[in-house]
Amino acid sequence: MGLLTKKPIDVLLAQAHEEGAHSLKRGLGAFNLTILGIGSVIGAGIFVLTGQAAAQHAGPAIVLSYVLGGIVCAFAALCYAELSAMIPVSGSAYTYAYATLGEFVAWLIAWDLIVEYLFAASTVSVGWSGYFVGLLKDMGIYLPAIFTEAPFKAGEGHHLIATGAILNVPAVLVLLFTAGVLIAGITQSAIFNNIVVIIKVAVVLLVIVFGFMHINPANWHPFIPPIETDPVTQHTKYGLPGIFTAAGVIFFAYIGFETISTAGQEAINPQKTMPIGIIASLTICTILYLLMCLVVTGMVPFRDLDVPAPIYTAVDAIGPSLAWLKPVVTIGATIGLFSTMLSLLYGQSRIFYAMGRDGLLPAVFAKVHSKRRTPWVGTMITAAFAALMGGLFPIGLLGELVSVGTLLAFSLICAGVIYLRIKEPNMHRPFKTPFWKITAPLGVISCLYLVMSLPVETFVRLIVWMAIGLVVYFLYARKHAKYQDGPAVPAE
Repeated sequence: MGLLTKKPIDVLLAQAHEEGAHSLKRGLGAFNLTILGIGSVIGAGIFVLTGQAAAQHAGPAIVLSYVLGGIVCAFAALCYAELSAMIPVSGSAYTYAYATLGEFVAWLIAWDLIVEYLFAASTVSVGWSGYFVGLLKDMGIYLPAIFTEAPFKAGEGHHLIATGAILNVPAVLVLLFTAGVLIAGITQSAIFNNIVVIIKVAVVLLVIVFGFMHINPANWHPFIPPIETDPVTQHTKYGLPGIFTAAGVIFFAYIGFETISTAGQEAINPQKTMPIGIIASLTICTILYLLMCLVVTGMVPFRDLDVPAPIYTAVDAIGPSLAWLKPVVTIGATIGLFSTMLSLLYGQSRIFYAMGRDGLLPAVFAKVHSKRRTPWVGTMITAAFAALMGGLFPIGLLGELVSVGTLLAFSLICAGVIYLRIKEPNMHRPFKTPFWKITAPLGVISCLYLVMSLPVETFVRLIVWMAIGLVVYFLYARKHAKYQDGPAVPAE
């Protein structure tokens, strides 16, 4: 049937209702799904990217970049909500693309999602390692740099340069620990995640509330800094173009709310709870981001925020009156990034689970623990690869592709809604995207526009990554897909 073979929706729905020892366990309600989304979104973005994007691209107008990013995400979130309610199966955008746009597009988006989830988990692990090492240093414990830094860094011409370090051991260990929590069971993972997210959001609220008391309005002027040209790279920054560039860059900060859509087979009453979780988590996180942008750029001049821990830097600049908040921020970031890694590894392992079930990856990825009812082998493979990346490479190199991966996934989701509305107008839709003829096309256009605003180097790396994906598809996945010839049958 070719590259455009679609996985029948009735097969997807049959898989959605599977029960038993070899199926995933349903244990996530609307609250847990919302917390899962918040846990994934509120992480490295709010603790790192907010300040760095302001310093490098937009100045105080970074708040407008987050507004723009939030609007684009809203389009995608409404489309995700419709598809997740229609097709409540593990696999997120991959599964939706398989049902609407065909096998080849589904593979491309799945390969793209590896950039979003797995590389992002590696990126966050490196950020966590930095906060953890700093926390130990504050306690008088000094770990040797050869075991806490990446052995490679990016040099000129995209070459890797040895740093003399051996391995970023904390980054490796935290990902393996997170995998253990996930394998323990979905109920245990949800309880752990809920506790961590509550701590993390409490820290964010403390910074917002007490930071507002120390804002200097002069730091907001000019709100949109005039355009500047870097004398070395000749790249421009600030001004209106800087706002759009920052919006593309900070999309890393928004990844995560769609993690909820990977939980289709573990959600209770998914047709109702998944749209609630997606929309609620995005709304809460957008509000927190906007408030944090205003506070941080108001506390210190935006050019001072181009550091690995900008929130800590902003609090530290206030002096003795907020000295008590500095360890709170460090501890909050260290604990809080756990939930981000947990959500990202969760999302990637469930996508691999769906691909293994469909034959596009080896069946071991779909192997479910008979007692825990979690895809334990796929989770361990995901964590091992993420740990390897996090242990070897610096945060900047790992994070470059994440935003473009997210934007491309969002654009395809919006396109899938348009396709199904035209092709299958009478399908049962428990949740309907409002004004879909406007919302979905705007989602596609706005995502692609932000993709085009990203640095050229990002596309070079994306092309290389997608080329690798094509090789894997034609050498393995294409030959083993379950839905190529004749009528489709449910996966075992």
